[in-house]
Amino acid sequence: MNAYDPHRPDPHPSDAQRPGAVPPPPEQPPVPPHAAWPPPAAPAPAPPRHRARRPGALLAAVAVVAALVGGGTGALVEGAYGGGSDGGGGGSAASVTQTSARNGSVGEVAESVSPSVVEINATSAEGESTGSGVVITKDGEILTNNHVVAGSDKVQVTFENGKKVTGDVVGTDPDLDMALVKVDGVSGLKPAPLGDSDRIGVGDEVVAFGSPEGLTGTVTSGIISAKDREVKVQKESGGSGQGGGGQDGRWPFEFGGGRYNGDVGTETTTYKALQTDASLNPGNSGGPLVNMAGQVVGINSAMYGNGGDGASGSQASSAGLGFAIPVNAVKQVLGELRAGND
Repeated sequence: MNAYDPHRPDPHPSDAQRPGAVPPPPEQPPVPPHAAWPPPAAPAPAPPRHRARRPGALLAAVAVVAALVGGGTGALVEGAYGGGSDGGGGGSAASVTQTSARNGSVGEVAESVSPSVVEINATSAEGESTGSGVVITKDGEILTNNHVVAGSDKVQVTFENGKKVTGDVVGTDPDLDMALVKVDGVSGLKPAPLGDSDRIGVGDEVVAFGSPEGLTGTVTSGIISAKDREVKVQKESGGSGQGGGGQDGRWPFEFGGGRYNGDVGTETTTYKALQTDASLNPGNSGGPLVNMAGQVVGINSAMYGNGGDGASGSQASSAGLGFAIPVNAVKQVLGELRAGND
């Protein structure tokens, strides 16, 4: 047994004792669990789920926007255009601007305008005539056709309530077939507002008032069929109005190369008229043609009666071919009518 020699190398040295061995790193203090790391962030909330718009809802929204835009445009147009002049001088005729915002039914228009419509009976050396008229001022100014009162200085005016008074023919314009009658001493008159005939369009609804065949207060309705129709009529009749001369009591006129209701004679005048299919009959002449806002856009002046070729018809029914003098043309001569010019 060999004795232990402290200077003798260990036959089984440890790794640390081997020559050239790298010493182990110094020991680190223990780290407490989770102490060096922050807590995990809370998960982000899921984005909200949006329900897809249904096509019907989208279309409804588009329709609402379109309606609002359309209404606003109409309001701007209405504000941009003013009504025409009433011709100046004398009483002030009710003059307003056409607006669809106040449009009513035929019944509502009839209720509003009928108190302003009168029947006119004129007598002259050549006979009697019956027509209509419309009150335009509170002090008794009444518009009618020249051929209704031609040859007469005074006429009988019958109001809606049946009251009859005598009226004076103040002025006439044979070139436009218009006349102005004035009644005095009548209270409570309701003037019909004068509209703007330039703004009435083809296809727009209208209501015609008058006393066809002496039936006071008759109302018919239709549309504007055309504008600026050149109509030729007798320039002066002297009493052969709707109840006198002309075929079947109708006022003779020429239109489009055709002759209607008889011969217009040698002295004629031509004006551009509104054409309507509202039923007009003898006695409607001088009555108002009104838009659906209750405003006068024309004065009924000529109508065609059924009967063959139109030159010698004998039937008294309306053919849906009527004409009215545009109210804007009437406004231009209103001052002269008031002054007594003819």
